[in-house]
Amino acid sequence: MPRTIWSGAISFGLVTVPINVVGATEDHSIHFHQYHLEDGGRVRYRKICELEDREVSQEEIGKGYELTKTQVIPITDEDLSNLPLPTAKAIEIDAFVPLESVDPIRIGEGYYLQPAGQVAAKPYKLLVQALGRSAKVAVAKYAWSGRERLGLLRVRDDVLVLHAMRWPDEIRDPSELLPPPVEVSEEEIEGALALMDTMTREDLEGEEFQDRYTEAMAQIIEAKRGEKPLPEAPEPEQPAQVLDLMSALQESVSKAKASRGEPAGDADVHELPKPKKKAAAAKKQAAKKATAKKTTAKKTAGRRPRSA
Repeated sequence: MPRTIWSGAISFGLVTVPINVVGATEDHSIHFHQYHLEDGGRVRYRKICELEDREVSQEEIGKGYELTKTQVIPITDEDLSNLPLPTAKAIEIDAFVPLESVDPIRIGEGYYLQPAGQVAAKPYKLLVQALGRSAKVAVAKYAWSGRERLGLLRVRDDVLVLHAMRWPDEIRDPSELLPPPVEVSEEEIEGALALMDTMTREDLEGEEFQDRYTEAMAQIIEAKRGEKPLPEAPEPEQPAQVLDLMSALQESVSKAKASRGEPAGDADVHELPKPKKKAAAAKKQAAKKATAKKTTAKKTAGRRPRSA
């Protein structure tokens, strides 16, 4: 059972839902320690008091706001739990909006909200069913870790999920990252859509969505532990220079079908339009004229002027 991160209540108009907040995700990454290369000793960070020049224990450490270099205003956990702020002890729902109206870049870490006791069961289920039937999400405010935050409430398998959200002014303007102006043809767009169709899935389950980095790191650790040769790294594919975008799309569709065990066949991608015969003939005639002019100019330049 995951530990409780925070306890409080959801405030929904005059309805209050007591809840406990627990983590919704787990970290399965491999973590490293720092050690001394010479003797293998563990290297640790120690907390030193600058005035007494000695290591202090966690019980001796508190929070504080540095007003000046010589004056610190102490802030206790009790001070933080009694902030003059309604969201200090409650997740206050301010609005309900369609999920598609929220830019995903604003959505962060997720937490499960667990009903705190039998008294919370009915209002909790009421909010779950109301959110599910409305197909909307709730936008709320809450105060954790020394700041007020914006959050998004949604339903996942009949459980309420709270996502941390960024405030609007925390999102950078991406306009400066736009590429230089270019033209993309309808045929190229349809080719990209054909590739997307071959790569479309109904879920994100499967071996291609597993953490290969952690698996590779585990192989290295096991090899070193048994003093065996390290596994060889595969040669990375060199990205080819795209000279013909349509050909690249055509080939990508075929490869995507082959990877799924489908017959490659002819990909349903429009080819680039061929130049018309009249246009080609006119271009050829213009080239002939230009060559004739150059030849005449050379002959004229080679003649000597007549003497008077």
